[in-house]
Amino acid sequence: MIPTSGDDRRFLFLQGPHGPFFRQLADLLQRAGAEVWRVGFNRGDQAFWRRGNYIPYTGNQADWPAAIEALFETHAITDLVLYGDTRFIHAEALTRAKARGITVHVFEEGYLRPWWVTYERGGSNGNSRLMELSIAQMSKALETCETDLIDAPAHWGDMRHHVFYGFAYHAWILLANRRYRGFRPHRALSVGAEFQLYLKRLISMPFIAIERRIETRRVRMGGFPYHLALLQLEHDSSFQQHSPFSTMTEFLDCAIRGFAEGAPRHHHLVFKAHPLEDGRTSLKADITRIAKECGVLDRVHFIRGGKLAALLNHARSAVTVNSTAAQQVLWRGMPLKVFGAAVYDKPEFVSTQPLPAFFAAPTRPDLRAYRDYRRFLLETSQLPGGFYSAAGRRQLLRQVVDLLLAHDEPYDALISGRAAPRQHLRLVR
Repeated sequence: MIPTSGDDRRFLFLQGPHGPFFRQLADLLQRAGAEVWRVGFNRGDQAFWRRGNYIPYTGNQADWPAAIEALFETHAITDLVLYGDTRFIHAEALTRAKARGITVHVFEEGYLRPWWVTYERGGSNGNSRLMELSIAQMSKALETCETDLIDAPAHWGDMRHHVFYGFAYHAWILLANRRYRGFRPHRALSVGAEFQLYLKRLISMPFIAIERRIETRRVRMGGFPYHLALLQLEHDSSFQQHSPFSTMTEFLDCAIRGFAEGAPRHHHLVFKAHPLEDGRTSLKADITRIAKECGVLDRVHFIRGGKLAALLNHARSAVTVNSTAAQQVLWRGMPLKVFGAAVYDKPEFVSTQPLPAFFAAPTRPDLRAYRDYRRFLLETSQLPGGFYSAAGRRQLLRQVVDLLLAHDEPYDALISGRAAPRQHLRLVR
């Protein structure tokens, strides 16, 4: 996959991850010869752009479809760049861009977290091309590759930066958003409520860390076999758009009742919260209530975020809706049960057993098939680095501009044999 120049390319950016990543990406694209515009929907978008060609959108959602069509036409846009593809403004823009033959570049958190991000074209998560690619197709594409498997780091890398930029973004909206009267957040909570949650999270991080260490030690030193339930953010697009549950409580109920029905009576169930869980849902109270109803309260535990590796190293199996953390489960060769649409939901390595049967005697994944899958992702859509820390952005920007400018999208490039050599992860800060 040979990168092209940015000449005659006209990029339109919509909303990106909190922080300066989109601005830095735009700077490099402009140096490559491309023209770049950014549509901002609130003061937070504007604050992190800090460069020219900024287009404030001050209308309402009902007017957005016509507005994005006009922007495509006025600026002769060739490429659309966005972060996530399910929020209303992105979904509408993506549909209309595809109809016009505009190339759509989608960024998302890494499928192989914690030290990768995802870059795809046309859609991500349940809308990704990975959903239709078979392991056989991936294995064939890898026949000419000799890349060694790369171990997954046991830490997130830039969680504090993530929380800080989220806090700053919502602070800008809360305090200086008068110009954007038509702005509506893509999540159910108001901007003020989001700001308060980020503030609470920043203040409480040391206390949460202490509680987490205590609970983690209790599980690790307990001497009992246990299964892990990997929780997600209830408001996350993967959970809302690509799962059979409308609330996290529904999943908690399903998991605990399946455990109570099928697991051996000396086994335990450990719920691990997402690292960014901010208390907007009553996870601990719901887990306690349901476990008590099922008669397994003394065998069910709850841990607030933190590192996953220490818990996975001693777990028997894992269940989740469609969390990307499940990739670490499969990398260790552990049995996995999922409920929602996920890019890793392949019959070769994800259990199809009913949940009680899974807890009773989980089937193991085909580790060889998963290794081919993981190698395929590392050669295509998974880029080393991160959106939030300066070190992570430097690592990411070294590769991503060439991928945006390339003629072929990453999966086609590898399948066709035209993929350029990849810079694989080396944990150098």
